[in-house]
Amino acid sequence: MTDEAATLALVSHDVFSRGATPLAVLRPDTVEALAAGIAAAARHGLAIVPRGGGMSYTGGYLADSPGAVLVDASRLDRVVAIDQANMTVTVEAGITWKALHEALSPLGLRVRSWGSLSGINATVGGGMSQNGTFWGSGSGALADSAIAFDVVLADGTVMSTGHSRFRAFGPDLTGLFCGDCGALGVKARATLRLVRIGAGKAYGSIAFPDAASFFAGMGAIAREGLASECFGFDPFLQAQRMKRDSLASDARNLLTMMRSQGSLLKGLVEGTKVAIAGRGFLDDVPFSLHCIAERRTQDAADSDMREILRIAAEAGGKPVENTIPKVLRANPFPPVNSMVGPAGERWVPVHGFIANDRLGECWAAICGLFESHGELMAREKIEWGALLAAVSPQCSLIEPVFYWPDALNPLHHAAVETAHMARLSPGGDNPAATEAVKLLRADLIALFRRFDAAHVQVARTYPLEASHDPAAWALLRAVKQQLDPDNRMNPGALGL
Repeated sequence: MTDEAATLALVSHDVFSRGATPLAVLRPDTVEALAAGIAAAARHGLAIVPRGGGMSYTGGYLADSPGAVLVDASRLDRVVAIDQANMTVTVEAGITWKALHEALSPLGLRVRSWGSLSGINATVGGGMSQNGTFWGSGSGALADSAIAFDVVLADGTVMSTGHSRFRAFGPDLTGLFCGDCGALGVKARATLRLVRIGAGKAYGSIAFPDAASFFAGMGAIAREGLASECFGFDPFLQAQRMKRDSLASDARNLLTMMRSQGSLLKGLVEGTKVAIAGRGFLDDVPFSLHCIAERRTQDAADSDMREILRIAAEAGGKPVENTIPKVLRANPFPPVNSMVGPAGERWVPVHGFIANDRLGECWAAICGLFESHGELMAREKIEWGALLAAVSPQCSLIEPVFYWPDALNPLHHAAVETAHMARLSPGGDNPAATEAVKLLRADLIALFRRFDAAHVQVARTYPLEASHDPAAWALLRAVKQQLDPDNRMNPGALGL
């Protein structure tokens, strides 16, 4: 337990907002200590707010009022058991996705959906609580990999949610705690599904001339379920990413990529292609899509990639050098330096999962929204781009991100690499610009609501109640009342 001022200031911030300062931070190193700490808080009537790796930008762990105890599970970081015979892994909830990946990779195994891009810091418990998607998104969101949890409830009781081998044994109690943002309990352990890492991997990058052809192509690829990952950028975000890293970083990434190819010859061939392509291969590309096919054999992966490229060509796409997916897959959990802009600007995303047949329509509406706020954005120097990703045959992700000048907060300074931060020139306090971003975020979330968008990382930002059937919402409130009658578990999360 700590109440040191600098620590309390750090955990009072997420990537975007500041919450109330907690009374103390609980850092248990065993599940028993976690349960005892929560039981003690219950006896004193204190609120409990769980924090994963700190990567939230939706108020996931920001207390609404002072006096809460924040739970930092980073010392609960052990792999409890790897069951290769039954293809499961049980871990403590504070382990990072990067650490779990490194423990499983030498065995040729990975979790079915195996982490977010922030997985160097983001934890399994945070991923299960906030949900999310990126690596293995062709197999679903992060929480879809869960089989069972051990959860500490508001009174300190440790509850197991279900069968350790078969999640669908009766009503899905594990699912009840997926995406709950800690409002129902604090995850202590998780048992997750494993799959074999595919021996065959194929990579493809496609240039599209405009938004209409891009969304037609990405939606069609999503419907076929051919890619393990399929993501892209609009012109602005593409330019931001291409100018970020130093040549030294490029060299490290290239070396790792070459080593990951499976053979010396293949590594040399692919490394040579990347080196020749350099950074200029996307200079004149409006929209780019990057796909990875992972299969048991190389022939199968190559066949899927040929089909991906054929579908893209029908929509108007043309293949370009596939540097981005190769390097990113070889370095799946980079430092989280992208939580600030290339010059030290503030950064925050807003996302929606949109039906694949409405992607182009939604994109046009987003562009219209920002055009209507053009004067405000120009005055406050707010820029925007978007990460775009195929998620399932049913829907894909549109995630606009904002950049604007304002002072960085303690979380930025703690999470961004020191050497990288030293190269930046962040601005001073600029509350007017940040208030403008809040307005834009609210308008964008309302727009997504009109397109019946779904959201992960709901926390204190996305409208869960308004998006649910009233009877379903009443059931959720009843569950909350049963598990947490005094409303002490992350009060305010999910709108509860």
